[in-house]
Amino acid sequence: MSEETAAAGAVATDTGERATATRNEQRDQAGRFMTGGMPPEKPMDFKGSLVRLLRLLRPQRAALLGVLVLGTASVALTVIGPKVLAQATDLIFAGVLGRGLPAGATKESVVAGLRARGDGTMADLLTRVDLVPGHGIDFTAVGRVLMLVLALYVIASFFGLIQARLTTSLVQNAVYRLRRDIEEKFARLPLRYFDSQPRGEVLSRVTNDIDNLAQSLQQTLSQIVSSVLTVLGVLVMMFVISPLLAIIALLTVPASVFVAARIGKRAQPQFIRQWSTTGRLNAHIEEMYTGHSLVKIFGRRAESEQVFREQNDELYSAGFRAQFISGTIQPAMMFIGNLNYVLVAVIGVLRVASGSLSLGDVQAFIQYSRQFSQPVTQIASMANLLQSGIASAERVFALLDAKEQEPEPARPARPALVRGRVGFEHVSFRYRQDTPLIEDLSLTVEPGQTVAIVGPTGAGKTTLVNLLMRFYEINGGRITLDGVDIAAMDREELRDKTGMVLQDAWLFGGTIADNIAYGADDVTREQVIEAATATYVDRFVRTLPDGYDTILDDEGDTVSAGEKQLITVARAFLAAPVILILDEATSSVDTRTEVLIQRAMNSLRTGRTSFVIAHRLSTIRDADVILVMENGSIVEQGDHETLLHSGGAYSRLYAAQFAEAMAETD
Repeated sequence: MSEETAAAGAVATDTGERATATRNEQRDQAGRFMTGGMPPEKPMDFKGSLVRLLRLLRPQRAALLGVLVLGTASVALTVIGPKVLAQATDLIFAGVLGRGLPAGATKESVVAGLRARGDGTMADLLTRVDLVPGHGIDFTAVGRVLMLVLALYVIASFFGLIQARLTTSLVQNAVYRLRRDIEEKFARLPLRYFDSQPRGEVLSRVTNDIDNLAQSLQQTLSQIVSSVLTVLGVLVMMFVISPLLAIIALLTVPASVFVAARIGKRAQPQFIRQWSTTGRLNAHIEEMYTGHSLVKIFGRRAESEQVFREQNDELYSAGFRAQFISGTIQPAMMFIGNLNYVLVAVIGVLRVASGSLSLGDVQAFIQYSRQFSQPVTQIASMANLLQSGIASAERVFALLDAKEQEPEPARPARPALVRGRVGFEHVSFRYRQDTPLIEDLSLTVEPGQTVAIVGPTGAGKTTLVNLLMRFYEINGGRITLDGVDIAAMDREELRDKTGMVLQDAWLFGGTIADNIAYGADDVTREQVIEAATATYVDRFVRTLPDGYDTILDDEGDTVSAGEKQLITVARAFLAAPVILILDEATSSVDTRTEVLIQRAMNSLRTGRTSFVIAHRLSTIRDADVILVMENGSIVEQGDHETLLHSGGAYSRLYAAQFAEAMAETD
C-alpha cells in the first residue's frame, strides 16, 4: 500500500486516544473561533522575511540580471529624453525672440544695446539663448529633435516591455518552486502537525497567501527596479543641469521617507491581522461546509452564521484599516511632491531671468523633478502591496519551517525475509509531553497471526497501529519487523508492506476501478475485477450504469457508506500486503454486508499478520490473540474463550455488549 494512501487514511481516522490527547487544545481553538477572538501574533520580521523572499529569485540569476540590464537601459533612455527635449524648447524660444529683433544685427550688439538702455534682465536672458536676430523658429531642427525624442521613448518602451515579460517569468517560476517546496514539505511533515492545525488554515496558506505573494511580487518587483533606477538617473541629470535646484529638490526626500515610514509602521500590524483573520475565516467555512449536514441536524445554523459574521466583520475591519492607512501614503507623497514642484519652478524662473539657466534647462529640470517625485511616490504607494506580500510570505515560511518528521536513515535496514513477525519491546509513547498514553508495552506477534485489539475509547488501540506504521515516532523502546527496528527502515518501504482498512473510508475523485487500484502498481482491469469479486464489490458495481468506470466525487456520495467501505477493502485486497490493519472496518455496513466482509477478511488475512481493532466483539471471535487495552497498557491477552471465562475486562466488555444487544431487541 502506498504511503499517500496510508497517510490519508490515518488523517481520516477519528480515534478516541488522539481526541483525548488534543482535546484541550482544540477546545481553546474552538473558543477563539466562537468568540471571534484572535490569537496573539508575534511581531513580524519584515527585513528577514524580505531577504528570504528575495533568495527565492537566486536560481534565476540570469533572468534577474536581464531585468536589471533592460531596466537600466529603459530608464537611461527615458531619463535622457527631457534633456534632449530641452533643445527643442530652446530652439522655439530662440526663434520667438530672434523674430522680434532687427535682421542683420548680431546677438552681441543686441545685448550691448539692452544694457546701454538699462534693461540688464533682458540682456542676461539673451546671453543664454542661441538666437540669430531676424530669424524665426527653425522647424527643421525642432523636428529632428522631436523625432530623436520619439525614438528614445519607443526604444525605452520596447526595453520596458521585454523587462516586464522577464519579470513575469521570474516571479511565476519562483512561485512555482515555492508551491513545489510546500508540496514536498507536506510529505515530510509528521501526522502530529496536521492534527494540530485546522485544515482551512493550512489551505489558506497554500492558496490565498501564495496567490497574494505572487501578485505582490509581480506588481512590485519590476516597478521597484524601474523606480530606483529612475531616481538615480534623474538625480544625476538634475545635478548636471543645476546643483542648486537638485539640492532644493532633495530637501523633500527626508520628509517623504519619514512620512512613508510612519504610515507603513502603522499599516504593517493591520496586514498581519488581515491575513491571520483570513486563515481563521477559511478554517471556519471549511469546517461548516464539510459538516453542513450536522450543522442543520443539530440546529446550529444560527450559531454558525454568528461566528461567520464575527469573523467576517473582523476581516473587514482589519482589511479596511490596512488598506486605508497604507492608502494615505500616496496622497501624502503627492502633497510633498507638489511642494517640491513649486519650489523648483519659482527658483528656476529666477535662475532663467538671471541668465544662469536656459529656459529649456528649467523645463527639463521641472520634468526631472516630476520624474524624481513620481517614482518615490510609487515606491511609497507600493508599500501596502509589499507589506501585504511579506505578511503572506511569513505565513508560508512558517509552514516551510514547521518541524519535520525524523529523516530517513542514510542506509535503511530491511529484513532479509519479510514474514510479518512484529515485536513491541518496552514501547512508550505520548501525544503530549505531560500526558503519558502508552508506557512499557511489550508484545510479540508471530507471522500469520490475527491480533484483535479491544478496549474503551482512548485506550490506545489505534495509536498502537499508528506507531507500527511510523505515523508517530515512539518516545521509548522499539518496534521490530522480522527482527529489524522499523526506525532504521525506510518509511515508504515499511508502509508498502502494510495495508489498512479504516473506519472512515477514504475515496478520491475518480472511477471505482481507479480507487480499487490505488494501493497497487501496474494492475490490470482483470486483477481489479478479481479483487472486487473476492470482496463482494462486483455485485453492486454491476448494477451501476457505468460499472467500474462510474465516477466518484471526493466525498464518495455516488455510493453508500457500506459500499465505500467495501471498495476500500477491495483496495487492500489488491495491494496484497504482508501486514494488514483493520480499524473498525465493518462499522459502516449492515449485518448482511458485514457477514460478506468478514468472509472476505478471512480470505484476505490468510497467511498475513493482521491487526484488527474492533468495538463489536462478535467480529473478532476467531482471532488468534485478543489484546484488551486500558489507558495505554495491555491488561489482558488470550483467545476469545479463554478471556470470556476469565471474568476480567474482556468478559465485562462482552457482557455489556450482550446486554445492550438484548435491550435493543426488547
